[in-house]
Amino acid sequence: MWNDRYAGDDYLFGTEPADFLRRAAPFLHAGQTVLAIADGEGRNSVWLAGQGLTVTAFDPAPNAVAKARRLAAAQGVAVEFHLNDLDGWDWSRRFDVVAGIFIQFVGPDERETLFARIGGALAPGGLLLLHGYAPRQVGYGTGGPPHRENMYTLDLLHDAFAGWDVLRAADFDADVDEGRGHSGRSALIDFIARKPA
Repeated sequence: MWNDRYAGDDYLFGTEPADFLRRAAPFLHAGQTVLAIADGEGRNSVWLAGQGLTVTAFDPAPNAVAKARRLAAAQGVAVEFHLNDLDGWDWSRRFDVVAGIFIQFVGPDERETLFARIGGALAPGGLLLLHGYAPRQVGYGTGGPPHRENMYTLDLLHDAFAGWDVLRAADFDADVDEGRGHSGRSALIDFIARKPA
């Protein structure tokens, strides 16, 4: 399904990064290593690389990875792109930052496993950047899956990452213009937390 959605020359979610990354920028530093999960067509990984970070990204859709590589070349940045799904990724690799941006294709049954994998992929003291939709997004219909149970709440995230130093936790509505995939009034969740050292 995703490979078909990424077919064609246009970028489904545009080529600009999620605004969330600009809000996270004060916590990022040149030279940090970053893993971008299910990175799609590369808009977020390419922006991170442009900030001087060393970025690794993966996505299971060949069409998406091909376009991500083109975007990185056009922007003159280097990203280590991989064609992998969540089960095929080597979660033993460690990073300073792990970014999961609109990865809510994962339902509640798999979410606990994914969050555990993310925690394991972060070096001690590493930074989690998690951005997605709140449950009321389903009513807006401006992006994301039509499943409320896939969405985040702040309580859910605080529980999932209990004991972490939460640097930003926000639930808010905003107008989003991210290609034809995300467009219009949206119910958003920002969650930035540091793994215990």
